Amino acid sequence: MVMSEWELPLCKGWSVTIYVSHYYPTADLIESDKKLQAWWTEVRTRGHEDKKDEPRSPVLKNQENLVQVMTTIIWVASAHRAAANFGQHMYGGYFSNHPTIARTDMPTEVMTDEMFDTETVLLRCFPSKVQATTVMAVLEVLSNHSPDEEYPGKTKEPSWEEDLVINNPFEQFARELRDFENIINKRNNDQTLRNRNGFHVIPYELLKPVSGPRVTGKDVILILANTKIPDNLEDVL
Repeated sequence: MVMSEWELPLCKGWSVTIYVSHYYPTADLIESDKKLQAWWTEVRTRGHEDKKDEPRSPVLKNQENLVQVMTTIIWVASAHRAAANFGQHMYGGYFSNHPTIARTDMPTEVMTDEMFDTETVLLRCFPSKVQATTVMAVLEVLSNHSPDEEYPGKTKEPSWEEDLVINNPFEQFARELRDFENIINKRNNDQTLRNRNGFHVIPYELLKPVSGPRVTGKDVILILANTKIPDNLEDVL
């Protein structure tokens, strides 16, 4: 997954850098941390052996290397997963929004006598009842939220409260998350945005910071728990 031009500096520029610099103020602490080195060596050389020499898989020698590694892992496991996973049932499971497969070629402008029977042509093309319900059930499972999920900006480690270097950015982040959700709501209610508002248009809520259990079409954006929301967030969204 390649991050866009705003996402990469966003991820690396704030809390990931603050946390790494706080817990590993010098490069030698990173190189001498045996558990950290063993963990990343296993990920790099065994988990993705074919990519171990790529620039995106650096050997951990300094803070910059660790920030890059943590940023990539946080991004893939949170915001990327949110956008790619938790909307599957909403966008793909409901037959009317997105038929799961096409069993025949889609109708074209070149009409035959048979194709004037529109209902028959479409039913032959769309998935069968068994195919549609099977995919629907699978996507519902994949899009479900667990009732014991933890949400960014809501729960913090007890030790953070005693450390202002860590606690203050966390509190700031929690405030910014509320602003983030307000911007999403504003966009969804804007009647001039036809991709967000209108007849049969599903409001975009995948990157909302809080979700209840089950299928909600929302997600926990853990990536933002470790980054700073940009000043031009409205342009980003």
